Amino acid sequence: MTVSQQYALDAYRAAQRGEPVRSATSLHDWGAVRELRDFRRFEAVLAGRPARGRIRAALTRRFATLRGHAAGC
Repeated sequence: MTVSQQYALDAYRAAQRGEPVRSATSLHDWGAVRELRDFRRFEAVLAGRPARGRIRAALTRRFATLRGHAAGC
């Protein structure tokens, strides 16, 4: 079920029960997600960690060690 279908179903149920309909997903929600991402990057800088590329660097290190163990077998 898509997000749009779920919203339509929720709106229908709310109308049947006489409850207020919740607002649809909007651009403001994505703005909140971006703000959260920026805040997490800011926290990383304050903690002395790199703000970008942390996941890629961690995966690269992990796979490098796995390749090293496979070569030694």
